[in-house]
Amino acid sequence: MNVPPSVPPAAEPPITDAARRALAVALRGCEELLLEQDFLRKLARSEATGTPLRIKLGLDPTAPDLHLGHTVVLNKMRQLQDLGHTVIFLIGDFTAMIGDPSGRNQTRPPLTREQIERNARTYFEQASLVLDPARTEIRYNSEWSDPLGARGMIQLAAKYTLARMMERDDFTRRYRGGVPISVHELLYPLMQGYDSVALRADLELGGTDQKFNLLVGRELQKEYGQEPQCILTMPLLVGLDGVEKMSKSKGNTVGITDAPAEMFGKLMSISDDLMWTYYELLSSSSIEALARLRAECAAGRNPRDAKVQLAAEMVERFHGRSAAAAAHESFEARFARGALPQDLPEVTVAGAPLPIAQLLRQTQLVASASEAVRNIEQGGVRVDGERVSDRTLRLAAGTYVVQVGKRRAARVTVA
Repeated sequence: MNVPPSVPPAAEPPITDAARRALAVALRGCEELLLEQDFLRKLARSEATGTPLRIKLGLDPTAPDLHLGHTVVLNKMRQLQDLGHTVIFLIGDFTAMIGDPSGRNQTRPPLTREQIERNARTYFEQASLVLDPARTEIRYNSEWSDPLGARGMIQLAAKYTLARMMERDDFTRRYRGGVPISVHELLYPLMQGYDSVALRADLELGGTDQKFNLLVGRELQKEYGQEPQCILTMPLLVGLDGVEKMSKSKGNTVGITDAPAEMFGKLMSISDDLMWTYYELLSSSSIEALARLRAECAAGRNPRDAKVQLAAEMVERFHGRSAAAAAHESFEARFARGALPQDLPEVTVAGAPLPIAQLLRQTQLVASASEAVRNIEQGGVRVDGERVSDRTLRLAAGTYVVQVGKRRAARVTVA
């Protein structure tokens, strides 16, 4: 593939207040922006020429559904989209066949073409709940990766050294630990980087675990005579357990297709401290509005009110205003009007998936296993407001509001 180089103008335009405001939008909640001054110059140039920046986000369709952790970068994309820039939602149908080794201590099994196609069907449909689909460029990296062929792959590999590839932390750990690294895994950063070349990206977004791959794209653009992209990394959203990053494999997710009441209840289960992180990374509230809300809570307002506001905003975003109102009403009917205390004790227990009777005993909501069974049989045990009738129920890793009778309850994190 012959990629035409992009040549910046000889004289850079002045940095305007509008460019600085756009930079502030990009910086909100981000972990790192490299290089900040380069991106400010790109913003000023875009303003002066009327040419939108090309902003890329690539996601491999490794699972059929998106969760709130995925939307952290999608939210940033939407903010930049609202500033008038071109956002490119790149579905990594080619790279998914390799398997992203980021953060892994063993080879990741590649997905089959059938798995990729099945998962990709819902990706953009769900991402469109955050992005404006009419202003989003959808691409698949098989468009340029498949035609590359063996000759092109060798030529691409010649542009990056093994020494630089082994600077990657997870590769280094596995090599020193004697853990196998398959040769095809070394191709993943190269192919992701080549995506930036093919798309002539000005900015690429990703989680903090993607930093190495994003930097490879920057270096490959230089090799192909293009102006290198800037990179913006976003924090990895901590899941409902308050410990691990949000991941379906950890069972601590809030899926964007979760039922409204389920989504609302899950968000109400997070800790007060984690709530502020969710606000910063997920909410469309302005920086000023968020600062006022934090100040109000610091001055004595119940943080639960702020959590209700966050949960309602998320449900409204993915299900609509009426669904958010109904979910709020359902939650209040189940918990607030059920005389549960607003500040539930928080308990963490290990052993997921944990039998419900064992959980009740470990959290001291009952005195014995027999009391747990008796309460279940009498319909006195609820998990997230739903009555438990199956004494063999096991709870996966996650956070739940567990209630025994009308007065005994706790917010329980199963690890």
